[in-house]
Amino acid sequence: MNWQIPKHAGLTVLLIAIAGCALQERKPAYEGWSLLATMPMANSEIAVAELNGKIYVIGGYPWDRKTVATVQMYDSATDKWQIVAPLPVPLNHVMAASANGKVYAIGGQTSENSDPDKAGFVNTMYEYDPAANRWTSKAPMPTRRGGGASAVVDGKIYVVGSRPPGGADFAMYDPKVDRWTTLPNLPTQRNHLAADAIDGKIYVVGGRFEGGFRSERTDIVEVFDPKTNQWSKRRSMLRPRGGVNGIAANGCFHLFGGEGNPEHPYGIYADHDYYNPVTDSWHRLENMPIPVHGVTGMAFIKGLIHLTGGGTTQGGSSGTTLHQVYKPAMSCK
Repeated sequence: MNWQIPKHAGLTVLLIAIAGCALQERKPAYEGWSLLATMPMANSEIAVAELNGKIYVIGGYPWDRKTVATVQMYDSATDKWQIVAPLPVPLNHVMAASANGKVYAIGGQTSENSDPDKAGFVNTMYEYDPAANRWTSKAPMPTRRGGGASAVVDGKIYVVGSRPPGGADFAMYDPKVDRWTTLPNLPTQRNHLAADAIDGKIYVVGGRFEGGFRSERTDIVEVFDPKTNQWSKRRSMLRPRGGVNGIAANGCFHLFGGEGNPEHPYGIYADHDYYNPVTDSWHRLENMPIPVHGVTGMAFIKGLIHLTGGGTTQGGSSGTTLHQVYKPAMSCK
């Protein structure tokens, strides 16, 4: 397959070189971080799902801000990437999850515009079969939305939040019966948030209230218990952030990066914090080596948190091929 080098590939190479040098120096600020094989295509506003040790990076847009249908797959056993079957349609700000031996691409936008009237929100649900290398359409979501997040509990996929007007939307998909169920609204409507499941509960963290990266950010943490069908509130983040990247690992909720930072020359947050649900407390860790935003979903494989791609400046025109990994030393169990 022939590849076109992104017009800003030079900056991507520079970022990789800077990150490599920093990590090799083993400065305390980068303890636990390393780099793995870079992605074939620079991308941001992507969705990520992990299945059987393989990471799927879905949709998004590269430097030219043109939405793509590309799906990049990383095999953690070989440290190699390959391109697999593309989405049926190009999507950005899509959500993704894995369940029942399949990968799912949920909702998203067909346009790069953050204006609700021009964003092109969709309610599509596509299922990817790795054995057949094929996507098929499944039952659509109850509402059209993009810029939300997803989590999986007991084989069921929960999709929460969106860019306006669906920022409070919350629904569950059961892949065994191909059916959606509408659930109680997210108490605090928001988008560009992070979500994952810990001990059967869904933690929804951070985000922003309006569509654009300059909109007000939030530090709120809300938790949904599928057994009681109720929401509750937890201790707020250390500071408000939107465009965040988050994942559960060893019982902790790790939160990375974000965009809309007025104190950073490129508008990015380098913060790395983790939340302990046992003590209901947040803890600050050293900053990320290369801060990014625009990655919905991450992967935790054999003790390593994988952060693939993402934007290095605020907005959607700064995708990178970086594949950063972090080895967490803490446990919240």
